[in-house]
Amino acid sequence: MANSSGSVQGAISLDPQHALRLRQAVPDLDDWPRSWHVDPADIPVGQQIVQALTPFLLQLLDQGLAKVTLRRHRDNLWALGGELIRLRYDDDALARKNVLAALRQLIEGDGGPLMWPRISEPEQDSMDATCRKLNRFLRESVARKATD
Repeated sequence: MANSSGSVQGAISLDPQHALRLRQAVPDLDDWPRSWHVDPADIPVGQQIVQALTPFLLQLLDQGLAKVTLRRHRDNLWALGGELIRLRYDDDALARKNVLAALRQLIEGDGGPLMWPRISEPEQDSMDATCRKLNRFLRESVARKATD
């Protein structure tokens, strides 16, 4: 989450221009962890999820996507974060993983998790498209780090 100095709480540091663009596209980003939480202990996990998704959100902004497409991906990422928090209560092995590994587990393969409560097929298709895009981004990020 970007603070007034442009740094995301934790490890990500954003220049002021990126922080502003992110704020304009996702004005409620700071509220995501609270919106997902079941228990107060979920809030730090939610903040880690936001930290993990921030570089992807910035990449989406850089792609010059239509506002509707960007909103759809943003909304799907918000839903994915909430689903990760929910699934951590049902899956002890998932709960023990770090956030990035848990996200990778949820989005591996041909899309995202089956959402609960059940969403429509077109909504699930949209979620799957966002998750495939996120999965590709994460794989390419790992490959870039390996060559650095």
